[in-house]
Amino acid sequence: MTQTALFASHIQQTRLASGGLLDDLLDACWMIEDGDQAGHDWCEREGYPGYTSYASLDDLPMRAPAFAELVQQLDDFAYQFAEARYWDLGTARLNCDSLWINILGEGGHHSGHIHPNSVISGTCYVATPAGAGAIKFEDPRLAMMMAAPPLKTDAPEAAARFAYRTPTPGDVLMWESWLRHEVLTSQTEEARISVSFNYSIVD
Repeated sequence: MTQTALFASHIQQTRLASGGLLDDLLDACWMIEDGDQAGHDWCEREGYPGYTSYASLDDLPMRAPAFAELVQQLDDFAYQFAEARYWDLGTARLNCDSLWINILGEGGHHSGHIHPNSVISGTCYVATPAGAGAIKFEDPRLAMMMAAPPLKTDAPEAAARFAYRTPTPGDVLMWESWLRHEVLTSQTEEARISVSFNYSIVD
């Protein structure tokens, strides 16, 4: 008998290069949060349980050198991801076309979603206090499983229908943008701070 595993969903985990970038990112995130009234207005209007610059700012690398340095490192990670997926980019290139801050406190969460119009999405973790919400990934076949039986309690992660990660500061996770994911509810008053991003393919 032969069994073959096909169509795996890949999550790449790397770390920022050592140095002062993580501290610089922490300072830059709080600086942006403090001055982004439009972002706070959007969060209040939309019921976002924390702060995000997603809908208010699209030029973070121009506002603080830490974000520009972050993108330089993310570019390297993105090409490593593409190479590991055997993507044939030809003469095209990967472009970080969106970068935004997320700050969640106690009770903060982000419901399940995907990132349309992108090929790689991910998050750089700046502050992850004990009790901060983990990130949860969903098997993309879940909606088509219909009458699939439950899994055994000792099923390995490769067979699971959900996967969880609890990153530490400096970790960078990347995945293909169609992979549905969510941030679970935070159980701490301390801020969970991350910088999320999307990559597209441009000629």
